[in-house]
Amino acid sequence: MKYEQTLAPTGREEQAPASRWRIAWLILAWLSFAVGLVALAIPGIPTTEFILLSAYAASKSSPRFHAWLCRHRLFGPMIRNWENGRLVSRRAKLSASLAMSVCLVVMMLFVPHRWVVVLAALGMTAGAIWMWRRPEPQVSAD
Repeated sequence: MKYEQTLAPTGREEQAPASRWRIAWLILAWLSFAVGLVALAIPGIPTTEFILLSAYAASKSSPRFHAWLCRHRLFGPMIRNWENGRLVSRRAKLSASLAMSVCLVVMMLFVPHRWVVVLAALGMTAGAIWMWRRPEPQVSAD
């Protein structure tokens, strides 16, 4: 025991909390990425928000995973736009609006409780207004 007491501190004591946070961010990054992938197939679950959350958490925990997300063919442009000025492309706005409209019609046809449909419609409307107010990336005229 005396031998351990005479050793100089390794610095690991200070790194332990940061390491725990890194692991928590990494778990959040992968979980939100998985939910985002599932959301691609299930209407009504927003893909964009989960992918952006995944990129944010990955930027805090795994530069490699974050770089992979930013280079991804499907998700990369959306993440880069968001990280470079909170921009949302016109195509993303249109596809999200279309998906919300389809979900609302399906809910109107199959959900028996109108108050649920009204709440969903209000939420979708608020989300659409917020989304359409976001600036769009500038397209070069080259």
